[in-house]
Amino acid sequence: MPKVMPTSLPQLIEGYDVFFVDQFGVLRDDAGPYEGAVTALAELAFAGRKVVILSNSGRSGEYNSERLVKLGFSSESFDFFVTSGDVAFDILSRPENAIGEKARCLTISSGGDSNLADRLGLVSTDNAFEAEIVIISGSEAERIPMDVYREMLHPAAKKGIPCYCTNPDIHKLNNGSIAPGGGSIAKLYESMGGPVTWLGKPYPEIYEHALRLAGVTDRRRVVCVGDSIDHDILGAKSAGLDSVLVRTGILADVNEEQLKDLYDRARAYPTHILQRFALQPGCDV
Repeated sequence: MPKVMPTSLPQLIEGYDVFFVDQFGVLRDDAGPYEGAVTALAELAFAGRKVVILSNSGRSGEYNSERLVKLGFSSESFDFFVTSGDVAFDILSRPENAIGEKARCLTISSGGDSNLADRLGLVSTDNAFEAEIVIISGSEAERIPMDVYREMLHPAAKKGIPCYCTNPDIHKLNNGSIAPGGGSIAKLYESMGGPVTWLGKPYPEIYEHALRLAGVTDRRRVVCVGDSIDHDILGAKSAGLDSVLVRTGILADVNEEQLKDLYDRARAYPTHILQRFALQPGCDV
């Protein structure tokens, strides 16, 4: 196992010019910002670093950006907000990937979100028997059993209806606990024989999209900050970028031995480890 070096935010600022920062698990949970995160993100911008918030969200970057600002983060503390939903829209809008005007779309999401289907001009349906495309952009598995999702999606999977997963997160934070995320539902769809196109971390399209937006010419000057080994750390490795694992979010209660097992299973190891995304971990600044 490669040696994973502990680090601090000032050391990272000294070592990198561009930061790809995860949203949930690094900056915030489902209740609000983590202690010290608002000031820490502002410090990156104050130091002249380019900041891209990189999120496995099926909703648009614009929507997520506005929500982050409402939580107290300054709009001037980041340059771009890139979501897997944005990347999916970009890819599915290309002529060679056109889905067909007014195609019937079944969206699995949280909060009734149908943003991607609406942007693409698709017709939303709740009926898997008539769906011509399936979009999985979120999960409400904290209240909807996975067996219900299985029953709901089975007719579409059996017919081989193409599915686009714009939130590949296997787990999600929910009221201090962990519930199955959109990625778990997409895996369920695959297990029933349905074809799934995965968009978001750890898949390459979202990183290439962010690198183009940030105008990166030297990948050695970019670091990805996240709380998930399977998404943030593996994605950074696949994109040829350094990474920082933050010990908040979904791995907050994992011990060192369990962490090593997770590294080995994913065959992905962070470049650095950070206890929390703050200037002085453990205190508000």
